[in-house]
Amino acid sequence: MNAHLPLTKTDSADQAGMRQCNVRQRGRLDRAEPDWLAEEVPVALVYNGISHVVMMATPKELEQFALGFSLSEGIIESPGEIYGMDVLAACNGMEVQIELSSRRFMALKEHRRAMAGRTGCGVCGVEQLDDIARPITSLPVTQTWPLNRLDQALAQLKEVQPIGRQTGCTHAAAWITPEEGLAFGCEDVGRHVALDKLLGYRAKSAARDGAVLVSSRASYEMVQKSAMCGVEILFAVSAATALAVDVAERCGLTLVGFSKPGRATIYTHPQRIMDL
Repeated sequence: MNAHLPLTKTDSADQAGMRQCNVRQRGRLDRAEPDWLAEEVPVALVYNGISHVVMMATPKELEQFALGFSLSEGIIESPGEIYGMDVLAACNGMEVQIELSSRRFMALKEHRRAMAGRTGCGVCGVEQLDDIARPITSLPVTQTWPLNRLDQALAQLKEVQPIGRQTGCTHAAAWITPEEGLAFGCEDVGRHVALDKLLGYRAKSAARDGAVLVSSRASYEMVQKSAMCGVEILFAVSAATALAVDVAERCGLTLVGFSKPGRATIYTHPQRIMDL
């Protein structure tokens, strides 16, 4: 699967995930000029007719987002447990209707029922502090990464941000390998959504060897989502939080922050990194 190609202002994609507006620039306040904005709309994920979550996202690649979210949140264990999916316009946003297997839907309903009886702790909508660090099977050590191949992938990261190239308003998540650099990637106004889209693409592809590169900082959610999908190495362009490092250490994920040309900070499990 190839990386997404950059979008130009004349592309007929016209501009999926963007809209145009008139702006005035400093030093040129006397005239309005056209500019592009990244779309941000509510996207509801509906499982077997029950709305589970609403996320603010860029309205493109929503099937991949729904698949990646379902995997990274432990709602399913494999893509085959989703029997069907439809993306529909709804109210002022979008709705992804997902048909789950009976077994997975029953487990989701039991989880929702357990959550409904708890007292909220107020932490980002999570009802119990224990849910922030759900148990994750420790990752195997099957991947390695030579740092002299990281710069190539970093230089390619904007290739998967056609909206970001026009608006400066999106995050990117990419699947990278030492052999080819950037293999494929996704963008979104939300960094977690960009990662879920990438994990959805990866689940539908044959890609297993490689690592994730994100254009943002590394939060605990991003570490957790990656580990839930079997990703062993996560590179972040910015820093990692203390909780992200704790989660990565516990689940066996190699977490690398400040991933920039000629620079990298390895926080956890350095055995997968080769300093070449």
